[in-house]
Amino acid sequence: MTLHELLVDSAAWHPERLAVAGPLGTMSYAELDRAANRLARTLTMLGAGPGDRVIVWEDKSPLAIAAMQAALRIGGAYVPADGATPAGRIAVIAADCAAKVICSSRAPIADLPPGTVWLDLSSLPPERESDCYPIPSVSPTDLAYILYTSGSTGTPKGVRISHRGARSFVDWAVATLDARPEDRFANHAPLTFDLSVLDLYAAFAVGASVHLVPTELAYAPVQLTQFLRESEITVWYSVPSALILMMRDGALLEHPAPRSLRAVLFAGEPFPIQHVRELRSWTDARLLNLYGPTETNVCAAHEVDAADLRRDRPVPIGKATCGDTIWAERPDGTVAGPGEDGELMVSGPTVMLGYWGRDAQQGPYRTGDIVRLLDDGSFDYLGRTDHLVKIRGHRIELGEVETWLATHPAVAEAVALVRSTGMTAKLAVFVVARPGHTLSVLEIKRHSAGRLPRYMVPDDVHIVASLPRTRTGKTDRAALDTPGSRHPSLPSEHTRSTA
Repeated sequence: MTLHELLVDSAAWHPERLAVAGPLGTMSYAELDRAANRLARTLTMLGAGPGDRVIVWEDKSPLAIAAMQAALRIGGAYVPADGATPAGRIAVIAADCAAKVICSSRAPIADLPPGTVWLDLSSLPPERESDCYPIPSVSPTDLAYILYTSGSTGTPKGVRISHRGARSFVDWAVATLDARPEDRFANHAPLTFDLSVLDLYAAFAVGASVHLVPTELAYAPVQLTQFLRESEITVWYSVPSALILMMRDGALLEHPAPRSLRAVLFAGEPFPIQHVRELRSWTDARLLNLYGPTETNVCAAHEVDAADLRRDRPVPIGKATCGDTIWAERPDGTVAGPGEDGELMVSGPTVMLGYWGRDAQQGPYRTGDIVRLLDDGSFDYLGRTDHLVKIRGHRIELGEVETWLATHPAVAEAVALVRSTGMTAKLAVFVVARPGHTLSVLEIKRHSAGRLPRYMVPDDVHIVASLPRTRTGKTDRAALDTPGSRHPSLPSEHTRSTA
């Protein structure tokens, strides 16, 4: 029930099979196993051991995955960070989780947190004749990895996932997909996104191959369509936004579906039903809607059937998976019945251990998602209870964006919101300058990029004289959320920059 066993076993049974392919090279299972061993030995020499956190700050590559596996092999936990993440944010994460090592091929961060050391990934350590690392005993309840998500207080939150939690999901996915060694999994999601857990570990579980979509092509529709075909992908898993982009601008539907494709999985945001219908008319592959916040990984799923295509809303998020139990709680604390709405609650093996540095998770996890219980026991997703939003599948706490913008010395107030939905969704910010100061769109974008990940940098920036207020004095987000609003505090033409 531990993650590192999957690669170890496949390396023993399928040493010459392709394990990982990407723009920065390929590795067979034997090569990936040896690379993980060499890096594990190096981590040990740097003083890392069981329970330690290892940040992997690297672009998607076989080497990055080897570093993640190395952290597991010493009994530690890996903390993935996208290669484009600003150094300042890496320093914040390293300090927050008391990272023992940062693995990266980038230039070292000048001021590492006390106790954190640097491992240069630009070259692997030399092989030894006996390339085998003695893996310490690891419990299924031990920490396997930490995924940092957007935090409402302005500080990223580290979601702690155990080996048991990850394996419960992976084992369910392998069984549900009937995964096999001949499969070719696409990895569209960043390694920091929980969707990637399925791509990597379901493949490792059966000796299949995983094909890394380069970060720069993640939303390049023509190239994604080519990738799907040329890599002969059998299992595709992504946010709906990527599939919509491929259908709309990548000519996906203009050619017959690849014969290799047998399953299309989507998660992270609602998939408009009209696009699901188009996808179904294009391919006979299984279509599965997976649901779950980072704190629970996937806790519900639904396979699209003919009845779903007759609906006028997105397909259901389905029923509980992975050994979890889910239910809807009404505002009065009672369990919702068929046809009733409530907040989705999750209990079971995939629920996180807790946030790093905070109390352990106790009892069921409150998702903050409003759902409706259907007559067949499955659930429809209705919306959020707070200002945690998703854009192109990425979870964003609007409060974190606002908090960081407020650190700019010339910013008096800042409000973030999302306009539109699906592929047209944009992160917009409204910023008020301090008296005697001026601000520009470029200045706000540069400030955002200095700490926030790429997907949290605002698409639209509006410099306004003041923010509209409700009767109680709160910011009137509804007024801001109306394009073309003529509220007296807003200029007739917003200063705007669209990425």
